[in-house]
Amino acid sequence: MNNLKRIGILTGGGDCPGLNAVIRSIAKPAMTYFGATVIGIQDGFEGLVEGRMRELTPKDIGGIVNVGGTILGTSNKGDPFHFPVETPQGVEVLDYSQHAIRNYKDWELNCLVAIGGDGTMHIVDKFTDMGLHFIGVPKTIDNDLSATDVTFGYDSAVTVATEAIDRLHTTASAHHRVMVVEVMGRYAGWIALGAGLAGGADAILIPEIPFSWNKLYEHVLKRSKQGSRFSIICVAEGAKPAEGDIVVREQDKKRTDPIRLGGIGELVGEKIMEATGLETRITVLGHLQRGGSPTPYDRILATKFGSKALELAWQGKYGHMVSLRGTEVISVPVKEAILKLRTVPPNSQLVLAAKAVGTSFGD
Repeated sequence: MNNLKRIGILTGGGDCPGLNAVIRSIAKPAMTYFGATVIGIQDGFEGLVEGRMRELTPKDIGGIVNVGGTILGTSNKGDPFHFPVETPQGVEVLDYSQHAIRNYKDWELNCLVAIGGDGTMHIVDKFTDMGLHFIGVPKTIDNDLSATDVTFGYDSAVTVATEAIDRLHTTASAHHRVMVVEVMGRYAGWIALGAGLAGGADAILIPEIPFSWNKLYEHVLKRSKQGSRFSIICVAEGAKPAEGDIVVREQDKKRTDPIRLGGIGELVGEKIMEATGLETRITVLGHLQRGGSPTPYDRILATKFGSKALELAWQGKYGHMVSLRGTEVISVPVKEAILKLRTVPPNSQLVLAAKAVGTSFGD
């Protein structure tokens, strides 16, 4: 067992509901039971590289379990091994990992808990191999980490998307329109599948099941001819046609993953209106899915994750990530967690259930 005196916490990548609940469930018992100093690193790995941090106090972590976002700030452009630096020649991407290591040592950290998604866990793995004491906590609304059954943030995002689909039902019915709803998820279709199924979408398009344009047209036309004068189509941002590719909104080399998805919803809406003549409207939920208070489920899961991370730190189980398996929170090696993305199996029970009630996947 380790004598924990100074614990660092950072939140990396995109924000999501539940981050503050994790911070609280690490910092509060660390201060109360271990008498530890808790260092909050600002703006994710950017703060670790640039030396920006502050000591957290009981006042900082009081009353934040229900607050969205993160009190520490975050960034998806601060990978120490892929760090963007402004130079006279423009932006250069350099390895600044030694800056991060120096700050880790200067702050005399016994361990650092990194809360983030797939990109964050890859960074945790690299620093662990370099001898630093890192522990991972899986966070992503995309739910795409294979070593855990669920990531916190996913339930909150699905709840927001489901509520949006519920609201669009009434206006779609009133105006007899096709409503296309684009949701986040990157290369995994979990949000679209969950929200589409819960919201009663008539078609769900996800990256794991490339769709046929003609079958999508046929589905909405069939509904129209049978008297259902509106349709709801829930589209994952990474969805793609069988004879096509993902739609990329922009590329930013400052990011670890330079590709920013977006635009498939607009494409689907335009092509449906052109091919069928049905009036179509597009709604892109975007960052609404990241904002607001976490659901009770995510607050509970985040709290369990944080307290387990502190337990791992006390046990000296570095290079591990907390993970939900069934109903229990356990730990897995980070190397196992980053082997592959957790994507939707095309024949999963969720997909089959959706198809059973008449939902089209365009396949």
